[in-house]
Amino acid sequence: MQQPSLNHEPARLGGFDYLIGAIALALTLFQIWHGLAAELSAPVFLPTHLSWVLVLVFLVNPTFSRTAPSSLYQAGRLLDFAFAAISAWIGYRLAHFDYDDLSFLFDGLGTVDLYAGVALIVLLLEATRRTVGWVMSGIAILFLAYAMLGNALPDDFASKGFDLQEIIRFHIFSTNGVFGAPLAISAGVVFVFVLFGALLQVTGAGQFFIDCAFAIAGRYRGGPAKASVLASAALGSISGSAIANTVTTGALTIPMMKKLGYKPEQAAGIEAAASTGGQIMPPVMGAGAFVMAQFTGLPYAEILLVSIAPAILYFFCTLLYVHLMACKLGLKGMDNVQKVAVVVKQGWHYLLPLVMITVLLLMSYSPVLVGLAGCLAIVVAAFSRRKTWVPFSAILAGLRDGALMILPISAACATAGIVVGVVGQTGIGLQFTQALLALSGGYLWGAFILIALAAVVLGMGLPVTAAYIVLSVMAVPALNEFGLPVLTAHLIVFWLSQTSNVTPPIALAAFAGAGIAGASPMKSAVQAFKLAFGFFIIPLMMAYSGLLWQEDDTAFRFVVAILATLGLIIAFACGVEGRLFNRLALLPRGLLLIIAALMLVEDPVVRLSALGALGLIALWDGKKDNSLVNSQS
Repeated sequence: MQQPSLNHEPARLGGFDYLIGAIALALTLFQIWHGLAAELSAPVFLPTHLSWVLVLVFLVNPTFSRTAPSSLYQAGRLLDFAFAAISAWIGYRLAHFDYDDLSFLFDGLGTVDLYAGVALIVLLLEATRRTVGWVMSGIAILFLAYAMLGNALPDDFASKGFDLQEIIRFHIFSTNGVFGAPLAISAGVVFVFVLFGALLQVTGAGQFFIDCAFAIAGRYRGGPAKASVLASAALGSISGSAIANTVTTGALTIPMMKKLGYKPEQAAGIEAAASTGGQIMPPVMGAGAFVMAQFTGLPYAEILLVSIAPAILYFFCTLLYVHLMACKLGLKGMDNVQKVAVVVKQGWHYLLPLVMITVLLLMSYSPVLVGLAGCLAIVVAAFSRRKTWVPFSAILAGLRDGALMILPISAACATAGIVVGVVGQTGIGLQFTQALLALSGGYLWGAFILIALAAVVLGMGLPVTAAYIVLSVMAVPALNEFGLPVLTAHLIVFWLSQTSNVTPPIALAAFAGAGIAGASPMKSAVQAFKLAFGFFIIPLMMAYSGLLWQEDDTAFRFVVAILATLGLIIAFACGVEGRLFNRLALLPRGLLLIIAALMLVEDPVVRLSALGALGLIALWDGKKDNSLVNSQS
């Protein structure tokens, strides 16, 4: 994570490798045991998990870097160990707290428990600052200040002021704050899928998916870029980390794109846009989708199913831009690309765990058990064929890395729980909803623009999952007021929350890609934003069409919605880029942009007419020159 992001590779461990590795491995084994046995109640399991995470955070992320003077660094390490020891003590104290004795609700917490609660919030905010960045901690502090001092604000923004006892009881000694739904999802479901992603990498399965992508798309025009999109779609969903995925797949794809002829900022932008899209791609969809299932109370299988069509449309959008870019640059495909059959023959067994977890999730099995089954399946798959065996040390490394990769996620989710708790404790969510409705003028498109802007601003300093949690508790009620179903509203906010990775001025996935490509970070962010415009267009179609299948929808409305979204993507992209099959003059470009706007009209007659007009323009342009059609593209 320690760019300010939920998404990060495990940190370098310095001089405490064995100690940290042992603690991380123990955390993974504890999580596996709890997932299988489920013998611990939430008031015991969650404090234990969080204290374990805090211990690792303070050991992995030192107070001062090793570039600091030796005496300062050593003093900082002593402080880190003190923080870790206090975190362990707090976890023990909370896990043994007697919730059956309700006297603490009437008489207040004892002095030791009150101090333990205050210390936990302070240490959590510091751990979040070290792993995610100061913005997340700052937002939590602002919300806590509002909870305590809300009675001093003007009437339009005022709330009851809560004292320290009430704050600590609500946020620490209940399931409404730190130990609320975000941390429960992170400690349970998200952990096992992060572990699955770590094992995928150490067993060689991740490389297999990259090889498959190159075998499928490598020989076509702009092959490495298209392979990057396909590989990121496969791996990004499982890793749940746009930045980690950009670094992992980008290390291979970005140099190949540059070698083929893409500009450095284009290569970085393509990889960032594709990797960010992985987080909206079933079957896993990153951490946020599991939080969404908890917030909506809907089965994860239902979220997975309705997300398939929009995710495919997003990657179609990205592939289209990549193709148009390759055409404008006059690029060709790669030589000496392996055949798909050869690659699949070598690693087909790695597909079985993915098929298994997809089927089990659709059958509504417990996501925790599905994730654990997937972890076991990927290890079994690796050892099922002699040529893909890996040393036992690699499996241990995967178990260790899974624990280290969860640190920023759990810290951010626990801190986001404070924000969610304050919204519920003070009622500020209702005030935000009323303000949003007033500012939008009562128009859905106005509210959509305001929410999109809020998502971009929040995303400048928050990880994607944290941005979704904060924004959903505030914005979803407003979208519900416009008549949107709960799932539709949550998916719109979820998609808009992804934009922070690719939207200037702070686009972390694009910046990570720029580092690999040796490109300008800001130019890379601009390219990524253009390639990922589906993050804005497709949620708009979710709001204004039947793009998300509902029980009362007809097949006709659903099909028209998909076709209209495809038409919107093609018309807008080709109009902006000035190319369909050939270079376009200003008139046809203007017509394409008008057609794109007409796709937003909900009337099926208007949409079908616009699709017909798009088809006529395509036929007219295709007759001028068939060279592109006849080439490998």
